[in-house]
Amino acid sequence: MGSIRVNHSHGDNVAVTAANGTEILRYVYRPDPEVFESRKPYAHPVRTLSGRTVTGYRPSDHRWHKGLQMTASHLSGQNFWGGNSYVQGKGYLPLPERIGSMRHDEFPQFTVEDDRLAVTEHLTWVENGGAEWAHEKRELAVHSVDETAGSWVLDWSIRLTNTRPQPLTFGSPTTAGREMAGYTGLHWRGPRDFAGATAFVPDSDAEAEQLMGTQSPWLALTTEHDGVDAHSTLVFVHAPENLVDTTAIHPSHWFIRAESTPTVAFSWAFFEEFQLPPGESFAYRYRIVIADGAWERDRVGAYLQSLPW
Repeated sequence: MGSIRVNHSHGDNVAVTAANGTEILRYVYRPDPEVFESRKPYAHPVRTLSGRTVTGYRPSDHRWHKGLQMTASHLSGQNFWGGNSYVQGKGYLPLPERIGSMRHDEFPQFTVEDDRLAVTEHLTWVENGGAEWAHEKRELAVHSVDETAGSWVLDWSIRLTNTRPQPLTFGSPTTAGREMAGYTGLHWRGPRDFAGATAFVPDSDAEAEQLMGTQSPWLALTTEHDGVDAHSTLVFVHAPENLVDTTAIHPSHWFIRAESTPTVAFSWAFFEEFQLPPGESFAYRYRIVIADGAWERDRVGAYLQSLPW
């Protein structure tokens, strides 16, 4: 496994560089200037070890899409996603009074080893009027940097606690009436190179559009880049407990688009709302594998089996 170098620009970002000199991750936590885009930390750019950028930033179709970020599109009448809000019977409307934010508070733990970065971050979810609705404990880890395989791994976990006196109700555009648009939760936006990417899951040969709203332990995307003779593969992986009814607060389904707006979200409220009572918490753990080359199903499966949680 390869070594990494970490640079923390305090108040701004954390950048991770592989031994070959490629900056593979930049996690930006400074407050975003655009309130309407829902201020919150995000990871961009994310790159393969060979330097292929695999995240998009403020694309013209959705300016609030920023790399990899935690979102909540419908949360007790507020929008922690950014941009226009979907209203049943009226469609998407610019409602700036609904836009919430996720405030970075501190990094209580920040551990750098030769081959691993492990960060704990505390954040506060703030509704548009300034009330603090939730406390989030976020854990990020960069590890398994393997220059021979051309891959590395980002783990991203969340534990969210309701700090308001009323329940928090989590939903999505689909729970508000828009069919098959259940985006919410941890969300990835890809660059234009991923338009038309090939998507696959462990046990199905369905096309990307057929995977919308489905469930599986992992989902992979492969694409061929413009300008260079190269492919990249991303694998989005649930921790085992995410898919167990007794440990997950609510079932998760994939939100995926692989055409003009390449996106994947681990949606935690695709078809139905769920509530988080006052003082209660829920948690999810996720893993994203970032790899050079066009990996196939068998290779993805074998790799994930070799990488225990």
